[in-house]
Amino acid sequence: MDFGKQQRLSIQEAKEMDMVDYLSNLGYKPAKIRNADYWYLSPLRNEKTPSFKVNRKLNRWYDHGLGEGGDLVDFAILYQNCTIGEFLQKLNSDFSFRQPVFHQPEQLKTEKKITIFQDYSISSFALLRYVEQRRIPIDIADQFCREVRYGLNNKIYYGIGFKNDSGGFEIRNPYFKTSSSPKDITTIKNKGKEAIVFEGFFDFLSFITIHKKEGAIESNFVILNSVSFFEKARPFMEQHEIIRLYLDRDSTGQNYSRYALALSDKYRDESILYRHHKDFNEWIVNIGKSQKKNFEQKL
Repeated sequence: MDFGKQQRLSIQEAKEMDMVDYLSNLGYKPAKIRNADYWYLSPLRNEKTPSFKVNRKLNRWYDHGLGEGGDLVDFAILYQNCTIGEFLQKLNSDFSFRQPVFHQPEQLKTEKKITIFQDYSISSFALLRYVEQRRIPIDIADQFCREVRYGLNNKIYYGIGFKNDSGGFEIRNPYFKTSSSPKDITTIKNKGKEAIVFEGFFDFLSFITIHKKEGAIESNFVILNSVSFFEKARPFMEQHEIIRLYLDRDSTGQNYSRYALALSDKYRDESILYRHHKDFNEWIVNIGKSQKKNFEQKL
């Protein structure tokens, strides 16, 4: 990128900035380096033993003391206590933060990719029980999901698979969360004038469960499958008159919601519905029947 032209950075471009260089600009140096892992005294809290790790090949960080991690944007909004929009504004106005070259993470040669062997209707007892524990009726899970058998590290596993628009699967089972390539968003088109947006597919299934008795839903749906695909989903979302956001209630999800509200008055943050829970599905799992009935009456 030619910084002399002072191009405005997108969220995706900000995420591709080298995390190690970014921390160096903030004045943080690694306490130790082991292969691709750079260990720091956490910039997010006080500590004496380095427990903040950046994997430079993946360009991701994890703070073992906080139990949180993510990409550069996730770190910046925590460190600077700002919204995504405010962070991008700072990057675009302060050249010193834009100085590092954009770092394209090197592909790990030893990385093991998931291979999908087969997908079919959900039949495994363990997976059916898992779906029920997430408070999703089997008929709804069967309508939108598949049971997938996949290979990883020369072993065969199975899980609930939710297909994206590029043919890859988001995969969940009681013990593991993963995805197969290619990664992408999932769009469900019902010729609606409004789009309803979720981070994960269990949140989407929870919404369908709540509205089960209402018959066909005319809204279109966007399942991001990762909040990092928000920008990619924008062209589809913004074709609609109204965009209802049911993103997670964690700091990343809420910052994306605030960012969206600043973009256009088409966006609506609906996450207040489950404000005491991490996401829509957790709310469904924990909510009492009377609360669900009250919600249905308000719709």
